[in-house]
Amino acid sequence: MNALPRNLMLALAIALFATGCAKVGSEAWCNDMKEKPKGDWTANEASDFAKHCVFK
Repeated sequence: MNALPRNLMLALAIALFATGCAKVGSEAWCNDMKEKPKGDWTANEASDFAKHCVFK
């Protein structure tokens, strides 16, 4: 069996585990974003934070 699909599945599983389960816009997600350094935010995260956490 090719090792690439196995490595890809492992990488996806790790990525999903690392991102957590907080739904965008939830109180937990907003709190997580407040703790995350602003320089590490993506443009989408900044937009979602403004929409869901600042301008409710």
